[in-house]
Amino acid sequence: MTINNSYIILPFNFERFQHDLVLLVNIAGEHLFLPDADFKNMVGHNLNRKSDTYLGLKAKHFITEKISDPAIDLLTIKYRTKKDFLSHFTSLHMLEVTRRCNQKCVYCQASSQDPNLAHYDMDIETARKTVNMILMTPSKSIKIEFQGGEPLLNYEIIKYIIEYATKQTFLKGMKVEFVVCTNLTLATDEILKYLSDNNVLVSTSLDGPQEIHNSCRRYRDGTSTYDDVMRSLGKIKQYIEPSKISALMTTTRYSLDSPNGIVDEYVRNGLRSIFIRPLNPFGYMREVAGRIGYTASEFINFYKALLEYVIKVNQQGYFIEESFASLLLTRILTPFSTGFVDLQFPAGTGISGVMYGYDGNVYLSDEARMLANMGDIKFCIGNVHKNSYEEIFNNELVRDTIRGSCAESLPGCANCAFQMYCGIDPIRNYATQNDTIGNRPTSDFCLINREIIRYLFEIIEQNDAYQMDVFWSWITGRSLSEIKIRSEC
Repeated sequence: MTINNSYIILPFNFERFQHDLVLLVNIAGEHLFLPDADFKNMVGHNLNRKSDTYLGLKAKHFITEKISDPAIDLLTIKYRTKKDFLSHFTSLHMLEVTRRCNQKCVYCQASSQDPNLAHYDMDIETARKTVNMILMTPSKSIKIEFQGGEPLLNYEIIKYIIEYATKQTFLKGMKVEFVVCTNLTLATDEILKYLSDNNVLVSTSLDGPQEIHNSCRRYRDGTSTYDDVMRSLGKIKQYIEPSKISALMTTTRYSLDSPNGIVDEYVRNGLRSIFIRPLNPFGYMREVAGRIGYTASEFINFYKALLEYVIKVNQQGYFIEESFASLLLTRILTPFSTGFVDLQFPAGTGISGVMYGYDGNVYLSDEARMLANMGDIKFCIGNVHKNSYEEIFNNELVRDTIRGSCAESLPGCANCAFQMYCGIDPIRNYATQNDTIGNRPTSDFCLINREIIRYLFEIIEQNDAYQMDVFWSWITGRSLSEIKIRSEC
């Protein structure tokens, strides 16, 4: 904080853009673009107090005239709002109900096992103790996410958990939401009706058109999964509304030349969201990275091309959001945080999201579970059969990991203009750089996030009405036509 007789400069970070523009971001995530000349005048305390630039900087808490200004209190309230996720502690609880899977995707991050190996299933006692552990969280609103393997291979346990957790949360005055992450190939009418009747959200995977999807996502005998996925996507619409169905698209080398075709496949199947993610450095991926991998720059170029096409599709009248961009835009354009664990600091590991293994082991995150499946149990924080809630969530491993994930004090993050919109992933840092703090200059995770955020800001700075209407339709969940009507009023 710099003080002289003219005005006080409050803490901020900055990034230079083309056309002599400078992006300023304060500690609450509010942003402002300034011409370079105005930026120099600002930091040199040479601004005219009656100028629009001065008033804009003051309104967005980059400068103030006195420390006792009520605007400082408002800034602290905005900062607390951005960090509101911390007040809920652990609200996302991921359950590995089985490690078995009927598919063997070449990039499988979960190190799935043969579907005949039933000892990789969570049993009823472990399920009950896991739910009891979950219910000890101070959060009054929780999400239980069923993962695998392919969780529908242990469908009876999913039903048990849904019914037991629904009853117990009602008795405790808590709210619970369920998500099942499934490849959909085992989804029968009975299962889909049950999920619909219990308001369960569905997350699935679709990598694109048939050739791309089948290049990596096949059954364990090597046969195609695409036709079965298509049948299930057609069937699921009879039971579950599109807003409750989301799909992940894992990017491989086979995806890079087909951004438009991938989006068209999602539109053709009536999907309303697409989440583009790069390959994860866990599980089977390490064995095939040389064949299906790519550079961070190649992924960034692919992502930009795909996002541009998604925006175009929306402008043509079909609502579909790119979920990662939507999360970032919520953080950039609104005062609120998001529940997405990967975009948080301190890291969401343990304190926002936690993973329970089929055997009752508890891990700091889904990535920590993936690492354990590869043989490294460093980030296992306890077991529901052996440890109490306090022993699991208040141990030194949790504390150490969180202490080392505060971006304000990390090299490469402390002075980054995009700090407030990004996040820390200590488990990924450990897996790729053998250090939970990590080294930003050599981190693909950092490079990808940074370039995507910068690209979104380039679009925001252009302030094209058509593009911004699309962004606001994603953030608010409204149709583009409704956004246009409101913007014209």
